[in-house]
Amino acid sequence: MDFSGLTKKKPEKSLTEPKRETGGRNSHGRVTNRYQGGGHRRKYRRIDTRRDKDGVPGKVAAIEYDPNRSANIALIHYADGDKRYILCPEGLTVGRTVMNGPDAEPEVGNNMPLSDVPIGSLIHNVELRPGKGGVLARGAGVVAKLMARDGEYAYVLLPSGEQRMVLTRCRATIRQVGNGDHYLVDIGKAGRSRWLGKRPKNRGIARNPVDHPMGGGEKRSKGHRPESPWGVPAKGGKTRKPHAVSTKFIVRGRKRKGT
Repeated sequence: MDFSGLTKKKPEKSLTEPKRETGGRNSHGRVTNRYQGGGHRRKYRRIDTRRDKDGVPGKVAAIEYDPNRSANIALIHYADGDKRYILCPEGLTVGRTVMNGPDAEPEVGNNMPLSDVPIGSLIHNVELRPGKGGVLARGAGVVAKLMARDGEYAYVLLPSGEQRMVLTRCRATIRQVGNGDHYLVDIGKAGRSRWLGKRPKNRGIARNPVDHPMGGGEKRSKGHRPESPWGVPAKGGKTRKPHAVSTKFIVRGRKRKGT
């Protein structure tokens, strides 16, 4: 992993808080997500995804590593003395100024309503509900695109290929998320996965029949359909709710990229 673009090692203390690991267990102590546990101790960095400090210029003080996400983060010092972390877009450097709100210019790192973003602009950290904070296109190297506007809705092309209608009152940040080489990282060894909190996972077909529906047989055996340890089919089923309310806002699904 390349840390050459980072300018600060220790996080801003006022913007961090303890991060308690669950080990895949719910509030009753039962394992609901398997193969999780351990991991390196880390602190959570509070990221400002709402970008609601309008009209106040902020200066980029540092570019930092965040162990909780794939993207790097930028420490912003606002003119009124406030400090906040934001997702670091590609091209944002120390010393640059960022702005939030309708009066901001469509420049890298600025956050503004979709009604003011030029058509065809590359964006990230897109809101789905005005004022709630960005929820779309936040991973390293990810980018969305503003395709068009029609009335109170904007048409946004998401990284998955899905085209979606979003209220023009929702906000987005200009440019692509930085650290685009994150997907090239080679884990290299099993211990590094353990640092990330990932425990070993063996295949169902390699287990005994008492432990898994796909287990049993000498060496590899055919005839097993992909199932969970409880006999539920594990592949091919649709996971999206058939009558989800938000379906009416999807103009083109992610599985129809070329059409």
